[in-house]
Amino acid sequence: MSDYAGTDNLEIMSEAVNYNRFLLRLIRAVVRPEDRIVDIGAGIGTIAKTLAAEGYRVQCVEPDPRQAASIAAAGIAVTADIDSIEDATVDVILSFNVLEHIEDDHGALRLWTQKLRSGGRMLVYVPAFQILFSSMDRKVGHFRRYTLGQLVLAARAAGLVVESARYADCAGFLATLLYKWFGSDTGEINRKSLVAFDRYVFPVSRAADRLFRSWLGKNAVVVARRAG
Repeated sequence: MSDYAGTDNLEIMSEAVNYNRFLLRLIRAVVRPEDRIVDIGAGIGTIAKTLAAEGYRVQCVEPDPRQAASIAAAGIAVTADIDSIEDATVDVILSFNVLEHIEDDHGALRLWTQKLRSGGRMLVYVPAFQILFSSMDRKVGHFRRYTLGQLVLAARAAGLVVESARYADCAGFLATLLYKWFGSDTGEINRKSLVAFDRYVFPVSRAADRLFRSWLGKNAVVVARRAG
């Protein structure tokens, strides 16, 4: 298996302190200390390593061997394939920027749902709006970006009951559009620009999301549960 082409972007994104804090707040809203958590497409383990350090019981699914090795080196259980996880044994599934990499995304959601216990919850976070599809999406192997309606319908088709659905990072919508027009053709992220956006713009964007989260954002996020 070849290495994932976007590892360098993941390493840069690990420096986005406010952004990663936001993702962790999303997670803490749906997990309990006793939950068995599975982080699908865990990448270099940015989220999983923080959760494990806080005492959560987390396991990763990561097919890229180099990224999986980084997770394992941190003492976190990692498998290359979700098929190795028994059905109906997981309390919470996390999927951050993963579903867009999978051609049969509806099939993937159905498979993930099977791993949840009755009443188990799934947090799915994806890039939003096909109009923003850029060289960055191509670099990391995205098949698509989503509207909130598309993500909700996919979750329901998988047998999930949607509890909440919204967009996130409204300012990131404009930043991503500008990147599409004027950014690198290689899909690389400029580290200095990313850190500056995270430090000065993202907190403002999060505040503005209270007004715009129903119709605009760089990402879409759904929390859903397996019907009991």
